[in-house]
Amino acid sequence: MQTKLKIKVGDLVKVISGDSKGQEGKITSISRTKMRATVEGVNLVKRHTKPSASNPQGGIEEKEGTIHVSNLMLVVAGQATRVGRKENDKGKLVRFSKKSGEVIK
Repeated sequence: MQTKLKIKVGDLVKVISGDSKGQEGKITSISRTKMRATVEGVNLVKRHTKPSASNPQGGIEEKEGTIHVSNLMLVVAGQATRVGRKENDKGKLVRFSKKSGEVIK
């Protein structure tokens, strides 16, 4: 069974610990089994590639590494906030900001 996460692909998040602490970016992908997420522009790692048919030059390319979801915090209305779940008036579970109380899309 996959665990339910407080963040989704496309959410704006802030890194709260680690080398990239304080940086913000949008989530591009999530691995629920490893509990890690890729955030655009954050935790850049260098990868050395050999020359190949598709990349005849080879060289060093920079790409985003993954970050554990416990080190990410959702940003709502410019502030990092914790996330809760509650039922809306139609009986559906929705995410809400614990700081402001507003429902997250």
